[in-house]
Amino acid sequence: MVAIIIAAVIAYAIGSVNFSVIISKKFAGFDVREKGSGNAGTTNMLRSVGKKAAAITLVCDILKGVIAVMIALLISKIAKNTDGATIVQAAGIGVVIGHTFPAFFGFKGGKGIATSLGVLICMNWKVGLICLVFALIVMAATRMVSAGSCTAAVLYPVLTLFGVQEAHLIIGGNYVVFSILLAIIVLFNHRQNIKRILEGKENKLSFKS
Repeated sequence: MVAIIIAAVIAYAIGSVNFSVIISKKFAGFDVREKGSGNAGTTNMLRSVGKKAAAITLVCDILKGVIAVMIALLISKIAKNTDGATIVQAAGIGVVIGHTFPAFFGFKGGKGIATSLGVLICMNWKVGLICLVFALIVMAATRMVSAGSCTAAVLYPVLTLFGVQEAHLIIGGNYVVFSILLAIIVLFNHRQNIKRILEGKENKLSFKS
């Protein structure tokens, strides 16, 4: 239990480092949360700051998920805990919650998509890549990042249920429950986007520029 708590707390701290706020202040001199949608994430960075800043933010946010899982794996090995899967899962949830509610930035962060992707690819790269490809296809078809993100979130538990267990970083553990919890967090963070999609008012990306 101690190892699980330590992994979750460390992961939350990692998630709380909000690169979109740091980078937007560095590149543009303002907090990205004060512009556009007010979200501290890649999409708002793209619209409010630019492509370069958005790309850097995307990579950094993905790495947060990867690093959190890797540290959890190390903790599991040091603690010689037989419940290593739960330690890794706790870190995965912790880092996404940290990204969403960052302790270092007033508990107002992003929606956790890029960080979740880092967690997914690190824990089960096959499922993670399928979700990524599916999300990109939906985004391209609808021109809505939120639509791709939400549909991928729903797809993740389904793929985990029928996925290859051996692809997981640590064998064992109830990854279906974990995938459902992660999907719920992502969908909750996109609740306003879902409402706008249903109303036909969601913002769309332009691929012309």
